[in-house]
Amino acid sequence: MNAGTTRARRTAATALALALPLAALAACGGGSGTGTSAEQGSGTGTITVWAHQGQASEAAALQSAVRTFNSSQKKVKVKLTLIPDNDYTKTITATEASKLPDVMEFDGPTMANFVYNKKLTAIDSYVSAKTLANATEAIKAEGRFEGKQYGLGMYDSGLGIYGNKKLLDAAGVKYPTGLSDDWTAAEFTAAVQKLAAKDSDGKSLDLQESNGFANEWGTYGFAPVVWSAGGSLLKNGKATGALDTPAVVSALKTFQSWKKYVDPNTDGNAFTKGRVALSWVGHWMYPAYGKALGKDLVVLPLPDFGNGPKTGQGSWAWGIGAATKNGKAAGAFLDSLLNDTNVTAMTTANGAPPGTRTALAKSSLYKQGGPLQLFADQLTKACGDTTIDKSCVAVTRPVTAGYPTVTAKFSQALSDVYGGADPKSALDKAARAVDQDFSDNDGYKLQ
Repeated sequence: MNAGTTRARRTAATALALALPLAALAACGGGSGTGTSAEQGSGTGTITVWAHQGQASEAAALQSAVRTFNSSQKKVKVKLTLIPDNDYTKTITATEASKLPDVMEFDGPTMANFVYNKKLTAIDSYVSAKTLANATEAIKAEGRFEGKQYGLGMYDSGLGIYGNKKLLDAAGVKYPTGLSDDWTAAEFTAAVQKLAAKDSDGKSLDLQESNGFANEWGTYGFAPVVWSAGGSLLKNGKATGALDTPAVVSALKTFQSWKKYVDPNTDGNAFTKGRVALSWVGHWMYPAYGKALGKDLVVLPLPDFGNGPKTGQGSWAWGIGAATKNGKAAGAFLDSLLNDTNVTAMTTANGAPPGTRTALAKSSLYKQGGPLQLFADQLTKACGDTTIDKSCVAVTRPVTAGYPTVTAKFSQALSDVYGGADPKSALDKAARAVDQDFSDNDGYKLQ
């Protein structure tokens, strides 16, 4: 594995909710909380802030934002604590609400669980209307729960298919130019087969198989297959009738059929070394892929299984601790942290799509005509997590305190299907397990 790939995979881990922390959350529940409640406070004094220790460049951008805020005024001083990635979510989960910081970062899919356990408070009355209005719809959708805004992110994420133009052209494969002429699932499968026929080892596709599928990569990377088939991981609090529909079963049979053409990519170089022509992965691989392929790199949407092309979205976000005694100061810091200067600095550091409308429009990577314009186009067509139809593309993973169970059961089913299991049986089993868990926990309703 080369250094570029190592950095890219570290970014991937940073961008997505990790399986281990989510599993830790699954043991947490009850919604009992500690009875603490946020207070507006004086808007002055010292506030505590927790964040995950991401890439060195991300940490430097965050530390710079804090220094700038502290030196720009005398009312509020921010004390920042960085906690290692692998320990971060577990630390919040294990800490009593009354001992959590005034402001904290969290992995997007964990938000509803923290609200359920009374560890986050709504930010609507603490951050400015300008900050809320400038957040992209996708960013707002991930941080919204039961009609209130609990989080906003500096950056987002997205999925696509990277293509090697030289190999595509050599095989005579026509490919999409954007969302308007995306491949159907059948056309994508035909392209994979045609490319494989021209390949010495018969492998033409990378699915990041070496990451495994029974984890958050499985859900983030391939729930779009479910959504594009017209299904859902969860609908009205139920998985049965949403996750296990005939259309979703058919879509996962198609997914299963690709395995024979997939390079296991154990060295991380399947695409950069030209062993495969197509790679199904996210924005975080662009630096390594762009460097390796240059003008031969094309960025394509995921295939359409009938309900339009879909992509996952969401990443780390910021919120206010439910026990804060200084919500006003916390909001002032978030207003500063989420301004375009800091958002641009952070997304320059990690290559992710900016989380504000104005920074996204100006980004050299994501602006109209930029190399990653597709990802921005997808994020401007946000579905949220409920109404997933042909008019939208970027889907938020289910915003529910029961998400750890949803992702664990779906990703295991996906992994089983990839390994040869019957798709209908695997999806039926997953749906039943999710519904049983929700039944046992009264639907994870807020108390």
